[in-house]
Amino acid sequence: MDFSKFKNILVFIEIADSKISKISLEVLGAANKIASKTNEEIIAVLIGKNIKNLTDEIISFGANKVVTIDSDEYDKFNLDIYTEVLQKIAEKYTPSTILLGATQNGKDLSGKLAVRLKTGSVTDAFNIDIDDKGNVIWTCAAYGGTVFTDMTIDNSRPQIGSLRSSAFKKIEQDTNKKGEVIAEDIKISIDSIKTKVIEIVKEISESVNLEEAEIIVTGGRGMGSAENYELIKELAKLLGGVVGATRPVIEAGWVPRVHQVGQSGKIVAPKLYIACGVSGAVQHTSGMSNSDYVVAINKDEDAPIFEVADIGIVGNVLEALPVMINEVKKLKES
Repeated sequence: MDFSKFKNILVFIEIADSKISKISLEVLGAANKIASKTNEEIIAVLIGKNIKNLTDEIISFGANKVVTIDSDEYDKFNLDIYTEVLQKIAEKYTPSTILLGATQNGKDLSGKLAVRLKTGSVTDAFNIDIDDKGNVIWTCAAYGGTVFTDMTIDNSRPQIGSLRSSAFKKIEQDTNKKGEVIAEDIKISIDSIKTKVIEIVKEISESVNLEEAEIIVTGGRGMGSAENYELIKELAKLLGGVVGATRPVIEAGWVPRVHQVGQSGKIVAPKLYIACGVSGAVQHTSGMSNSDYVVAINKDEDAPIFEVADIGIVGNVLEALPVMINEVKKLKES
């Protein structure tokens, strides 16, 4: 197949509460990594209602062009509508690569879009590179995160991939960067819409945003009980951070599932991650290993968590945490 007509990188930008989602800025960072090796332009696609005020920010984080599809009918995410819009944009701009965040919406879109465009799609990649043929090398986890595998989409274009949250860094913002904004008018036929969003109801738990937290204090099975877990909550509150948890803690019912960090929970990359009574199974560490600084407390000096920790404290977490809490209180009072 002749791939010569396929050029440039298309990035789908997700919006949450009228703001650009953190993961979309990270995907722009990943797009810049590809573009630096392929000499391609980055074309961001923004779908929604009253979204023109977001274009300057998208350009400042690396996009060369922003294609906007601005209409009342695109106010709420709808898989059928957004898939058809992205299909039409992809057919018009013929990108070599399409990148999305590996959110629930992004994963749904990437698969459905791949079927429409008769191409391949990779889900939840945490690293990317380019081979000598111009194929994107997507690195993904398999078998519960115990194996890493490299994949390429060799025989079709565009290459579509959703990227794991916090796996890529957004580039440094350049507010002086100039780019082109292109307004597209795309209408979707009623027949193509199979579902309709009537109302979006947010749970209270959605206020816990692990993926954007700068400080996370996580407790594992080593905390012993729900009562002891209150120490995790107290330290997190004192530090202005968010409470995290391992899968056994969630299954024990100590905290809601929204707090889970790991392969089957949230992938995080805070500035500070404190792991308390966490053994460090690969299913958990694969979800927090990109943290800037990791402090681990565990009584087992051979616990795997120490392999990813910057500072390790070998000892009883129920003795160490009260000391840490008291020291933090002293610092805040001084």
